[in-house]
Amino acid sequence: MQHALNEAEAALGEGEVPVGAVVVLDGEIIGRGRNRTEQKGSPFEHAELVALEEAVRKRDRWVLAESSLYVTVEPCVMCVGALLLARVPRVVFGSREPKTGACESVFGIPNEPGLDHRMVVIGGVEAEHSKELLQEFFRTKRNRNTSK
Repeated sequence: MQHALNEAEAALGEGEVPVGAVVVLDGEIIGRGRNRTEQKGSPFEHAELVALEEAVRKRDRWVLAESSLYVTVEPCVMCVGALLLARVPRVVFGSREPKTGACESVFGIPNEPGLDHRMVVIGGVEAEHSKELLQEFFRTKRNRNTSK
């Protein structure tokens, strides 16, 4: 999770919402990502998708069935969908996302009975650190908006 937090801190430094993710296979990081939605001008540049894309390129295979994803914030619906399609069996996340969390906060997509694939989801790992990064980002953003 520390590597995902490092990615989130880098995103914060770039003015992005501080979310970081890594894909791990056999103890090795095969994909890294951080939010790049502002930089790329695209809603598809979430940390999880960036990390999954790198992992798929490195493995030259779209199925990541033996891997784990570590991400600093609970994934949204789009990211959970990508994780399910890539057959990622395990997701570990930091802070819960009460507005868009699709693992357990708003939705429980990974455990929907109609799905063919299941994911083990572990939440709350390094949650305080993840939450602090998010709070710092939004506090800074509010301060910029009030000083205009």
